[in-house]
Amino acid sequence: MKFEPSVRRFKLLVTASISLVPIMPVQTSMAHSPTATPLNTNAFVQATSLAQASAGTLCPAQIGSAIDRITQRKALAGVRWGIVVQTLANPANRKTLIARNATTLLAPASNNKLLTTAAVLNALGATYRFRTAVYGDSPQPNLVTLRVIGHGDPSLTTAQLTTLAQQIRQKGVQQVEQLIGDDTYFRGAAVNPNWDTDDTLQGYGAPVNSLMLNQNGIGLTLFPQRVGQPLRVQWDDPTDAASWSLRNQSVTVSANGGEYVDAVRTAQRIIQVSGQLRVGSESEPIAVSIPNPGNYLIDKFRTVLINANILIQRATVVKTTPAPSGLVELAAIESAPLAQLLIETNRESNNTYAEALLKTLGATQTAISQDATTSGIAAVKATLTPLGVNAAGYRMVDGSGLASRDRATPKALVQTLQAMAQSPNAQVFRDSLAVAGINGTLKKRFRNTAAQGKLQGKTGTIAGVVALSGYLTPPNHPDLALSMLANYSGASTASVRSAVDEMVLVLTRLRSC
Repeated sequence: MKFEPSVRRFKLLVTASISLVPIMPVQTSMAHSPTATPLNTNAFVQATSLAQASAGTLCPAQIGSAIDRITQRKALAGVRWGIVVQTLANPANRKTLIARNATTLLAPASNNKLLTTAAVLNALGATYRFRTAVYGDSPQPNLVTLRVIGHGDPSLTTAQLTTLAQQIRQKGVQQVEQLIGDDTYFRGAAVNPNWDTDDTLQGYGAPVNSLMLNQNGIGLTLFPQRVGQPLRVQWDDPTDAASWSLRNQSVTVSANGGEYVDAVRTAQRIIQVSGQLRVGSESEPIAVSIPNPGNYLIDKFRTVLINANILIQRATVVKTTPAPSGLVELAAIESAPLAQLLIETNRESNNTYAEALLKTLGATQTAISQDATTSGIAAVKATLTPLGVNAAGYRMVDGSGLASRDRATPKALVQTLQAMAQSPNAQVFRDSLAVAGINGTLKKRFRNTAAQGKLQGKTGTIAGVVALSGYLTPPNHPDLALSMLANYSGASTASVRSAVDEMVLVLTRLRSC
C-alpha cells in the first residue's frame, strides 16, 4: 500500500489545452475541507504566465527584480514570502542571488522533511535498515510465548508478516500459548499532539509506533466506472475486508466534472467513501488511519501464523514493558536500506515515513528517552548544526511538516541543501527528491518547460502554506540551491503555487554575465 502525500483526500484538477501547470492536490492536509469545484477559470492565465516567465535570458543582477514583479502582484497581496536562492558551492564560493525574508520563520509544510531526512541520513547512513524480529521463550515446538518486537519499520507489510511466520514454522514451532506484540521501542505518544484531529483520522496522519503495519492505515484505491455509477473500491490489503465495512457514497461523473475523494472511518469499523472521479480518469489512492495500530499488527500476525499451521491458544496482547531476558530469536526481517526509504519520504512526501525516521533518530541517538519525537528533534539539531545549519533557523514539532506549528526560514532550508551537497551522501539525498515533470509530487508540474528534469525538489502544502525547496540546474548557469516559502491568507492555493512555479522558470533563464 502506498499513501500519497495527502492520500489525495481532496483532488481538484484543471482542464486546459496547455499542460504547463496542472493543479495538484494538497500534500498533507487542509485544515478545512476545500469546496469541490473545478478550477478551470485561471488555467489558461496561469499557463500563459509560465510561458512568459521562461522567455529570454537574465543576468544574476536582473533576477531579484524579476522575482519581485511576481511576488508583488495585487492578487498575492496576502502572501508572506520567504525566498533564498544561492549558487550551489562550498561556503567560500557560493553566492546569494536572492534573499527575501531570508531569516523569517515561516510554516514550511512538507519542506520540514528536508531537515528530518538530512539529519537521519547523516546520523544513520544510507545503508541503515529497520529490523523486525520474533522471539520465543525457547527453541521448542511448543512455546509459552512468542514475542514480535517492532522497531517502527514504516515499510512493513502483511506479506512480510507471512515471511516471518514461514521462518518460525521452519524452526519447528507448532504451538504457541500466547502471542505478544512488543511496542516499547518508540516511547511517547503515537499520535503527535500538534496535529489537527481531522488529520489524524486520515492515512497521511496515521499514528507512528514501534509496531507498524501497512503504514498504520487501511488503504483503498478508487476506480471510476460508467457515468452515474459509484466508484469501484479495491482494498490494498484484501484481508482488511474481514474486519472493516464499506459505505460507498461516491459517483463517476462526466469528463468535464470536478474531482475529489474523501474517506472517513467510524468507531463501528465502517469506512465511508465519498466524492467523484471523471469517467476514464486514473484511479486514486485514499486511506484512513488505524486507531489501535499495535493490535492491528498483532492480530494480522496471529492470522498468518494460523495459516502457517501454528496454533495460537490464547488471545494476543500488546505490551509496552520490556521483554524478559533469555528469549531466543526465531525469525527476523529487514527493511530496504535508508537510501530507498528516503525516496518514499521525500519524493512522495510520505508523512508516516518521516515521523518514523524522526523517532528512530531519537531512539538511536539518545540513551534514555521519554518521548522519541522530542529526542528526534534534539538529534536533528545536534546533527545539522555542525554541518552549518543554524539551529535558530527552524522550530520542529514533528518530522513531516503536517503540524501548522512547525517553523523554518528559507535560509536554514538552503543551508541544509548546501550541507547535503557537500556530504558523502550528496547523491543519495538528491536522488530522494522529486524531479520536475518526471516523478513524485512534481510529476505533473513543470511539464514541457525549461525546468522539466532540471529541478529536484521537495514540495509542501498545508492550509495557508505552499513551499518548494531543492536544486535547480539552469541550462546556462551553475546549479542553484533554492527555497521558496509562502504563508498566506486571502489568496488561492492555485495562484500561490503558480507564482512559485513561475519564479522557478525565471531562474531557469539565468546565464553567467
